[in-house]
Amino acid sequence: MAEDKFQSLKDKLNEAGKWPRVYFFKFIIKADNQKLAQVEALFGTEADVKIKQSHKGNYLSISAKELMLDAESIIERYRKAEKIEGLLSL
Repeated sequence: MAEDKFQSLKDKLNEAGKWPRVYFFKFIIKADNQKLAQVEALFGTEADVKIKQSHKGNYLSISAKELMLDAESIIERYRKAEKIEGLLSL
């Protein structure tokens, strides 16, 4: 099922325009420094990463904009993110 999801996303990304282009990633995790470090490690130094804490401080929202070369590089990023326990991709 996950591969179908990734193939559908890849098709949509390729239909949406030319490469390279800036892509917006958004993830939510429980407020945990180790998990935050894992998510931040997904992105290069050139990425614009913003972290926002939930009102009660229990969760973190991580938003990142990064220049991506093709749809496959985005899919690969999501595959790596899936390995982070408790991570929610938006």
